Amino acid sequence: MNSHKHAIGFTPGAPFSNGYVCESTLYIAGQQGPDSDGKVTGVDITKQIANAIAGVKHVAEEAGFKVSDIVSVTIYLTDLSDVPKVNEVYTNLMPDPKPARVAVLVAGLIGDAKIEISAIAQKRSSKA
Repeated sequence: MNSHKHAIGFTPGAPFSNGYVCESTLYIAGQQGPDSDGKVTGVDITKQIANAIAGVKHVAEEAGFKVSDIVSVTIYLTDLSDVPKVNEVYTNLMPDPKPARVAVLVAGLIGDAKIEISAIAQKRSSKA
């Protein structure tokens, strides 16, 4: 295995990894808001966003990154009327300074999720 490139949270036979480290950059695959049984946590967008952010943080930490290393976030939403609730939860759970962010309206998500979050993290140089 190349030490500069490796998968995080890959399950053999799965079509993707939860994250991928390449040099000092971590690419985090879309995280939804499942509960401990792996099921989307109902129609409550606040629970889904909190669990999706927890998933992003888990992948980052599993890869040896800090949440503060996240530099970009993409949020996929099935309903734009959820944006105020998403912003409220996101603001409380993501550290300052907030990463760059894009919100995208989509027709649907796997598992009837209302939200999915992907992210990119960059390790800070010790020289900075």
